[in-house]
Amino acid sequence: MKASKTIHQNAENSYLKEVITEKHCVQSNTPLSHIQLACCWKYCAFPHDKRDVCVWNIHNPILQTLQLKGHHQSITALAFGNHHEPMLLSSAAEDYIIIWDMEACQRNIQEGFVPRGNVVGTLLGKVLYLCFSPDDQALATCADDKIYVLNCKQEEILAVLEGHLAVVTAAEFCPWQVNTLVSISEDRTFKVWDFTSNSLLYQSAVLSGSPLLSLCMDNRTNQFITGSANGQLDVFTLLDKQQCRRVLHIDLQKEKQKYYCRIHQKVRLTENSDVNCMSSLSNCKNLQYSSPYVNDNDLESGPRACIELPILRMCHCEYLLCSLLKKDPSFTEGSSSLWVGTINGLFNINLATGELDATVQFEDHLGLSIQTAGSCAIGSRSTDKIFCLLSSMFGEHIALLEVHMNELAKMCLQYSNEEESLSVIARSPLLTTSPLNCDLQQKEKRKPAGHTKAELAASSIKDKPVVFHTKVKSSGYTTAPSVNMFKPKVNPRKSISSVKKEANSSVKGVSKEYPLDSLAPSRLHARVAVSNQPTSVCCIQYSGHDGAVNCVGWTQSNKWLLTASEDRSLWIWPVHGSAPALMLGGETLSKPARSAQFYYMDKFILFSSGSEFQLHRYLLDTSRDDIKSYKRKSKSRLVGKFKMTDTQEICCLSAVNDFYSYIVLTAGTNHALEVFDLNVGRSVVTVPDAHARPVHQICQNNGSVFSTQPSESYNLFLTTAITDGIKLWDLRTLRSVRRYEGHHNRCHPCRISLSPCGRYLATGSEDKCAYLFELGSSNYIHKLSGHTETVMTLAFSPSVPKLITATLDGKLQLFVP
Repeated sequence: MKASKTIHQNAENSYLKEVITEKHCVQSNTPLSHIQLACCWKYCAFPHDKRDVCVWNIHNPILQTLQLKGHHQSITALAFGNHHEPMLLSSAAEDYIIIWDMEACQRNIQEGFVPRGNVVGTLLGKVLYLCFSPDDQALATCADDKIYVLNCKQEEILAVLEGHLAVVTAAEFCPWQVNTLVSISEDRTFKVWDFTSNSLLYQSAVLSGSPLLSLCMDNRTNQFITGSANGQLDVFTLLDKQQCRRVLHIDLQKEKQKYYCRIHQKVRLTENSDVNCMSSLSNCKNLQYSSPYVNDNDLESGPRACIELPILRMCHCEYLLCSLLKKDPSFTEGSSSLWVGTINGLFNINLATGELDATVQFEDHLGLSIQTAGSCAIGSRSTDKIFCLLSSMFGEHIALLEVHMNELAKMCLQYSNEEESLSVIARSPLLTTSPLNCDLQQKEKRKPAGHTKAELAASSIKDKPVVFHTKVKSSGYTTAPSVNMFKPKVNPRKSISSVKKEANSSVKGVSKEYPLDSLAPSRLHARVAVSNQPTSVCCIQYSGHDGAVNCVGWTQSNKWLLTASEDRSLWIWPVHGSAPALMLGGETLSKPARSAQFYYMDKFILFSSGSEFQLHRYLLDTSRDDIKSYKRKSKSRLVGKFKMTDTQEICCLSAVNDFYSYIVLTAGTNHALEVFDLNVGRSVVTVPDAHARPVHQICQNNGSVFSTQPSESYNLFLTTAITDGIKLWDLRTLRSVRRYEGHHNRCHPCRISLSPCGRYLATGSEDKCAYLFELGSSNYIHKLSGHTETVMTLAFSPSVPKLITATLDGKLQLFVP
């Protein structure tokens, strides 16, 4: 009650009235709950007095109202056509299925005649759903457990589709595949039909524990979305071979809680940083929607009752936040949003990520006549507003709502970043106080004051070894006798021309530039077994550690290799050597390093240990003195330690080494992402609940020396977590811009890799396959089969379009285009 009182006190805020407006409301003679209402870009329609159809003009519903009569029984479903001219309306009852021409009906009324419709079906049963084909030539009618496809020109049944085990709740024509229809039912499955041949093309398994209620087709991405009575949404893609693939699953209740938690954290950060900003935030209408969660007393009062959100209706539209995210139009032009109508509000979901962008709760607006909806219809043809027709769940009211998209977009506080956006590429000079501005050169020793030159010379004389040489010459007892014998020319001197030929031949297999327009490497080219016995390949392992190797890193020159192990050691090896040049042990690492790499153009070593990561400056020297062979000349020095906030351990970290970058990305066991700017030497932003599980890999778009990408593309990075798929993030907005699912990752930390051209994403999977995605699509383009075990890790070649995969049983496979 305390939360609702807060809402009521702020309900008169003018900000709320600018977001949603009730244009018109009437009271019907009978309840209209669970009846299919109709709404389009120009009209909305609903049953009036049971047997009549009332049509409003959404721009002026009071003055322009049509009454269409022709049914003798109660109307149960209404639907508008897809074309503007003529605009068709279909109404269904147990007696007739009638199609009305809206322009013709208006002319008849103006001329004083009674508008007449065209009867296309008779006595088909109780109709729950109607849908026009894309060309308005056919009409799908859902009656009981059957689907009738009717001719819109005359009374003719084109097809009868039977197969569902319960009542069919919705059916939609597929716009991108001719003669294809998708239906859902209370038996919790969907079916794909070819209605010209009355054949079933595909049947799904049971999708949910509750009946499926709504269905929406997205023509832009060739996908369709199903919604259930318990608030579960599933996004499927329908391929040419009639195979359906689920690409996204959305739990509306969980996304709603995440949305409120993001706003709550935004408010808390603002309270800590600026009191004046908090006063402006308190006036923002977005806080009114989340007031039950923003109130700390309510959050600490205990668990709340879980209210299910049945999906009444869905409608796809333009991306809500396009106007706010103009920095990278490449990832906003192809994005689309989904409006979801439930019993207590409207939700706007980003179909690329499955996350909630905005919500409008009916109870937060006291001026609305309907607080709990029984039926819902959403219409939109413009980018600045949508219209929603509601019927009351328990009453007899019908209301038309207008939602202003621009005002709603401004309310998305989690995307409004007034500060300067972050960038992976260093765009400002290095500060003098930055930890990156350090050197390992030894300081010159100053001459002590108060001593003469003779005293200094005498004090400089020290005990010296008997042999005054750095190298002791052999006595010659073990050398061979010096006798001139025939010696073959083992290493003859090469001419300059031959050296040039070898140089050219050595780079013959490496292209000068990575082919940006090449196909994805999906064809198996070679197969290699690492060992005779099944051995898990999680990374490349160098001998010498006493524990399993967690990670491996290369320098830019490919002359040095860095390995970190479970034995709390970190070693740097020369590629053409068998002994490590630098060894860091337990005195430096309190816990095993989960991630380690070279950083800042090979100037530093970056590694995590426990809840912090360390930055070390190092100097490598493999030369040794014959006398003091035990003494290593390589050394390192701690530059700084950086602790991640509120986490027990850093699971992974990532930073770019191919060019100068101040940004370090970390992920912890608290499911959060934290961004550090080492130019200022501190954490700059935290993203809580980045995944439902701890992130086990961060993959940045490093590019390659053989390819060139736009500078803004380097701000993209990927994260993956067990059971929670893969997310693509934009560092400038710190928001997820796309989500990738379809692969199996429930147990093992399968890794991911990004191609040097930035077009393809590869991921391992537990179904003995690897998956290839295009970065701009959530649907995978290739499924690389043929593996004998779980694909644990993979990597793209930096110079040519090749992909190598490694499995749990120790086998490598090479794929080429």
